[in-house]
Amino acid sequence: MRRPALYSRSRLPMPLAGDPVADAAAKAASQAERSRRAKVLAADPRLLWGAIALLLVALVLVVVNLSRPPARVLTQEDINNAVLKTLETTNLPSAAARAANAIAPSIVRVLSYEKGSNGREDIERGVGTGVVIVDKGIILTNLHVVAGADTIKVIFADGLESEASIKGVQAQDDLAVLQAHKIPDDLIAATMRSTGDLMPGDQVVAVGFPFGIGPSTSAGIVSGLKRAFRSPEGKQEMTNLIQFDAAANPGNSGGALVTMDGQVVGIVTAILNPGEQRTFIGIGFAVPIENAASAAGLHPF
Repeated sequence: MRRPALYSRSRLPMPLAGDPVADAAAKAASQAERSRRAKVLAADPRLLWGAIALLLVALVLVVVNLSRPPARVLTQEDINNAVLKTLETTNLPSAAARAANAIAPSIVRVLSYEKGSNGREDIERGVGTGVVIVDKGIILTNLHVVAGADTIKVIFADGLESEASIKGVQAQDDLAVLQAHKIPDDLIAATMRSTGDLMPGDQVVAVGFPFGIGPSTSAGIVSGLKRAFRSPEGKQEMTNLIQFDAAANPGNSGGALVTMDGQVVGIVTAILNPGEQRTFIGIGFAVPIENAASAAGLHPF
């Protein structure tokens, strides 16, 4: 029986280094290859000029790279000078402006109405302010803004109007919790901050609707903490209040007292009036946000 052929995978032995015959053969092959390339270039001058052009391009690139100055390393002084230049030439918003802008989407106008007699239109009883504390339409305001109202309406920052109902009250702090019946799709709740590290002299901003105008912003400082206030009629005394000097007037009630980072630390509730003018004389009071949040069943701190 005939055997199948077997093929080895091993290569032919390489010529030994220093073999005169092999060296002569390799040299002859190299000379033959150079001769062939020279004949090709001589037969077609375009190839020769193309090779010369490539060499010239490579030479130009080398020269350009060698003549280019090294990249300058930025120093801390360069960075500081750039920052100072930016600060000198750019008008940045003030801290109060940034705070007002941060709280603006969460501020609402609160209107209270009583039924008109003989089927007439509802009569507006007053205007106040509210702060959205939950994005489902839960709003904090003052109880005296909505107490006794037959109808309550809120107007959100984007202009959407909605009726609202009272969800809860905390009479000792003059607080009411409202639930809006309709809310904007992109409603933003305010960010609340503990008053634990609040100090007299800290800057604050009051945002609301004084005399129905607004939203209006006024800036000032915290004048004192743990203050007490008795209503002009003497019917109610509130304690543990934040005293501030940012301008507030009727209509600011229920509005936000915020820090410079736009976080709510209190709900504006009263102004001190020795007379009966009901205008701001430099002393306002706000309920700490811890008390206000607890009225809505929230304990954020």
